[in-house]
Amino acid sequence: MFVLGHLLSALADVLGYLFDALEIVILIRVVLSWANADAYNQFVRTIYVISEPFLAPFRKLLPPWKMGGLDLSPACALLALFFIRSFLIPTLFDLASKAQ
Repeated sequence: MFVLGHLLSALADVLGYLFDALEIVILIRVVLSWANADAYNQFVRTIYVISEPFLAPFRKLLPPWKMGGLDLSPACALLALFFIRSFLIPTLFDLASKAQ
């Protein structure tokens, strides 16, 4: 059973790093949208390709505000990531400690 515990612990670590990376990508996308970056720049396109699959469901739920076109989907996505992280990572570590 100790192998399962180590596997769950490693999975929790990797998910934590992936959540960190996705949070950083979303924050970079927000800054790029404020800076009105060139949409044909390869870096900008990469950030959009990485973040769009996670932001798209939130855009469907939250249409942009009428005044100014304010997009709240990144804020909601970050809140969802924080919630999932605070639930999933400790749960995996707890399961890993019980499996050892």
